[in-house]
Amino acid sequence: MTSTDTYDTDVLVVGSGPAGGAAALLLATYGIRTLLVTKYGWLANTPRAHITNQRTMEVLRDLGVESEALTFGSPSRIMGDTVLCTALAGEEIGRIRSWGTGPSTATEYGAKSPCEMIDLPQTYLEPILVNNAASRGAKVRFDTEFLSFTQDEHGVTALLRDRVRGDEFTVRARYLIGADGGRSAVAEQLGLPFDGRMAKAGSMNIVFKADLTRYVAHRPSVLYWVLQPGAETGGIGMGLVRMVRPWNEWLLVWGYDIEQPPPQVDEESARRIVRDLVGDSELEVEITSTSLWTVNHAYASAYATGRVFCAGDAVHRHPPSNGLGSNTSVQDAYNLAWKLAMVIRGEAGAALLDTYSAERAPVGRQIVERANLSRDQFGPIFEVLGVAGGGDTSAIAEGLEGIRARTLEGAKKRRLLEEAIQLKNYEFNAHGVEMNQRYVSSAVLPDDGPDEVWEEDRELVHQPTTRPGAKLPHAWLVDAHGEKVSTLDVVGDGSFTVLTGLSGGVWDTAAAACRDELGVPLRLVRVGDDTSRDAYGEWSRVSQIAEDGVLLVRPDGHIAWRRATAPGTGDAARDELLGALRRVLSR
Repeated sequence: MTSTDTYDTDVLVVGSGPAGGAAALLLATYGIRTLLVTKYGWLANTPRAHITNQRTMEVLRDLGVESEALTFGSPSRIMGDTVLCTALAGEEIGRIRSWGTGPSTATEYGAKSPCEMIDLPQTYLEPILVNNAASRGAKVRFDTEFLSFTQDEHGVTALLRDRVRGDEFTVRARYLIGADGGRSAVAEQLGLPFDGRMAKAGSMNIVFKADLTRYVAHRPSVLYWVLQPGAETGGIGMGLVRMVRPWNEWLLVWGYDIEQPPPQVDEESARRIVRDLVGDSELEVEITSTSLWTVNHAYASAYATGRVFCAGDAVHRHPPSNGLGSNTSVQDAYNLAWKLAMVIRGEAGAALLDTYSAERAPVGRQIVERANLSRDQFGPIFEVLGVAGGGDTSAIAEGLEGIRARTLEGAKKRRLLEEAIQLKNYEFNAHGVEMNQRYVSSAVLPDDGPDEVWEEDRELVHQPTTRPGAKLPHAWLVDAHGEKVSTLDVVGDGSFTVLTGLSGGVWDTAAAACRDELGVPLRLVRVGDDTSRDAYGEWSRVSQIAEDGVLLVRPDGHIAWRRATAPGTGDAARDELLGALRRVLSR
């Protein structure tokens, strides 16, 4: 089955969450016939994921939907005073300036990206992705359940069920993407290899409405962590009151013992838990929904077999610590979609698709390990307070009294508490975890130079570089109208980019020759011309190449190849660029 008209679609996407919605939007934007199916009747009905980091915002910017995200998201300025307390109305234990909103981190975050971090609950993110995917040509079917698939040399046949009519039918596609969540039927049938453990702890979500302005507006944040008896049991380390919309829509998280039968959380018990964590027994509360879930620590070491790929929670399963879930899911899709598009159009060899697992599986493992470690890093706070093994209200009060004591022992405990709280920077300010991905695969041609030296903490600080495998550094340029434009704005859009400087004229003819010979979308950008002036000198400071050097930038903004200076002749430039493109594209 090799003829185009034997396929119902080029790519079948199973799942409409951040990974599936982003995949459908990207593929549709790239002109690929795409069918997205979900067994549910609509999109996310609870605001599960919410932290939307700068790298994901850069993806949305490339897709032309950043402005929609900014419209529906809460801005970074109200995200940052993460509070640790005994209740919202109770005693405050400490605060952490989070998500790059502190005096020092704000400068670092602001210098490294044209985008700001926002809080965008999943109930808002998914419609942005799926609505735009449909408007750009993707077909979307709700109430359509994936049952099974078979694959062969030429494609994948999926068996689906229409949950409205009740009948089963098949769809023939060139490729299938399983983005069907932490209980992925696609990943299970595919037999992907997993490491780690599922269901290591139990948590409950309670979504509610209540006006908490008087408790939070003076210390605006998206996260209020609550230490109460039982906070160390299961869950994500402590009780959590999470802002959904300021300051009257909320999601509360509380743990339960995974070794015991799951609790029955009715409306009355949910209201009691909310009032306990807020610390207001008379609070007017409207319970919207309740649900139970488990804390997982599992990741796939391979993301694909044959023509079937998995993305998102299907391959990395972890607690919500660090806010990495939906971000990594969107970025999985960003890595995979352009490769599928170029292979389907005949612009790249099928071996290019092998680089998806090679590049993204290490990222998935890192974020699973980081999120679980962040969960465990509440332990030192419990230890300083003397409630590491659990404690009742009196034990917590006694621990806080010891912290307040005006004695040498009190001073020692205060220093230890400060150190324990600062350790949580690895959860709330992990800019490096979010931005420092370095891909290693056949779609990246490494430099011959020495290994990268990390100047600061690799997990906390983003270190821009033009080394192949890293994402292109952000620098502000100025266009022909005098408007600021980021270096990230002149690449992407589904195309490879040849990026050089004013004296790099040798790459103009080289890029044109490669475009003609390979038939691939290939853009040439000369930093310094009228459309992209390096008016601030920022690009010259971060480019790490001479003005006549060159970067070959992939459609996902990662650098595939660089040459620090131009070769001696135009023929040599053409041959080197052509050779690099052939290797990257598995031609």
